[in-house]
Amino acid sequence: MKLYDDLVWRGLIKDISSPKLEEKLNKGGMTFYLGADPSADSLQLGQLSVFMLSKRLKDAGHRSILLVGGATGRIGDPRPTAERTLIPDEVFNKNKEGIRKQVTSLFGCDEVVDNWDWSKEINFVDYLRDYGKFFPVGYMLQRETVRRRLEIGITYAEFSYMIMQALDFLWLFENKACTLQIGGSDQWGNITAGVDLIRKKTGKEAYALCMPLVTDKDGKKMGKSEGNALWIDRNLTSEYELYQYLVNTDDKDVINYLKIFTFLSKDEIDEYEIKVKDNPEKREAGKRLGFEVVKFLHGEDAAKKVQETAEKVFSGETTSEMLTKEITGETDILSILVNAGLAPSKSEARRLVEQGGISIDNEKITNPSTKISKSECVLQKGKKTIIKVVIK
Repeated sequence: MKLYDDLVWRGLIKDISSPKLEEKLNKGGMTFYLGADPSADSLQLGQLSVFMLSKRLKDAGHRSILLVGGATGRIGDPRPTAERTLIPDEVFNKNKEGIRKQVTSLFGCDEVVDNWDWSKEINFVDYLRDYGKFFPVGYMLQRETVRRRLEIGITYAEFSYMIMQALDFLWLFENKACTLQIGGSDQWGNITAGVDLIRKKTGKEAYALCMPLVTDKDGKKMGKSEGNALWIDRNLTSEYELYQYLVNTDDKDVINYLKIFTFLSKDEIDEYEIKVKDNPEKREAGKRLGFEVVKFLHGEDAAKKVQETAEKVFSGETTSEMLTKEITGETDILSILVNAGLAPSKSEARRLVEQGGISIDNEKITNPSTKISKSECVLQKGKKTIIKVVIK
């Protein structure tokens, strides 16, 4: 299967700016870039998908550039609901270094650049004259996030983010022979703005490729802004927590996740698709997904260890590696379930208990007034979610 066909099969192409991109991708030799604004010092699982796409392109003979947003990150891409909180410079610089280390070690980017290096030299008049005049306000207002924010207010700084990102693509086009930008579908407006700016300023063609956003079982975008982030840094999200989350991937999503987050072949994934249909209770696809992601991020030894830990936990053993939640000052089961993240509300916790969906140390409970007198216990929600709770 050619590269482009493989990307289509994996569901990694939502939009491309030109049909000519198919031949160029199959041929190899393009220089492409993707950006990461350092709003945290670690990538999270939602961002991993586009970086996995970058590795597929690199492995197929294309040259990769990571752009760390030292300039754009100081402004922030407009969020749908509210303006981003500005990050202090010392935290911002720490975040930049953390992202750079992660990406270079995992994905082997050929080059890392920081858009602060060229943006800091541009004065305000030059910015408006040389770049701002190429962006009709009506064109910028068409972006969905901007339209939604107009109802509650958007600052000029956020509104200008599109121009800043387009300027990055132009600079890389002129200085690094970069002709392709990739990103998630929420970046389509920003990326194509760069394609348009390059065409208007140079008369030449550049390209855009966006993949669909990866969502969780509730249809929410995976990410820290959605409050459901799973971090790539093992100090923020343990290997066990990551593995358990992936093992429990909904049956309707697990095959898509295998295509996006692993390098398994089509034949292998097709086999898991049959297993999901025939024996969904075995969760073989989820287990392979968890193993492959942990192996890629943390090594094969870590993947084997966490797999063994999960088997012990599900057989009733308590291990030091299992996910642990500390709860302070609560003893009633409903509060503990909410604080441990096993239920979104006390009403939902009550429903789980009354329907027999909760066990404490392998004993099912059905009384929502239950108090926990132990300092430590193992809570199980259904058949899939098991955590250790420490009550202080």
